[in-house]
Amino acid sequence: MFVFGNLLLAVASVLDIILTVYMWVIIIRALISWVNPDPYNPLVRALYAVTEPVLSPIRRRLGFGIGIDFSPMVVILAILFLKYFLIASLREAAVRLKFERGQ
Repeated sequence: MFVFGNLLLAVASVLDIILTVYMWVIIIRALISWVNPDPYNPLVRALYAVTEPVLSPIRRRLGFGIGIDFSPMVVILAILFLKYFLIASLREAAVRLKFERGQ
């Protein structure tokens, strides 16, 4: 069972990296939106293409019309929840499987 434990540990580590990178992409997009970027810049277009499918549904559900976009904060909180709950649970399960004594 140690092989499955190692696999689960590797999956948890890769998911942790992916979630961390995506969180930074959300932060960068929020910071760039403050300075009114050029919409034809390839970097800006790439950031919008990666983040808009996640931010758009949240923005519609929040429905605040006060001019402040809280959707990046909601996504960051969801990512942190996944990191502290899902990743930690996967790592704990992996350690238990890895060091499980024979039956």
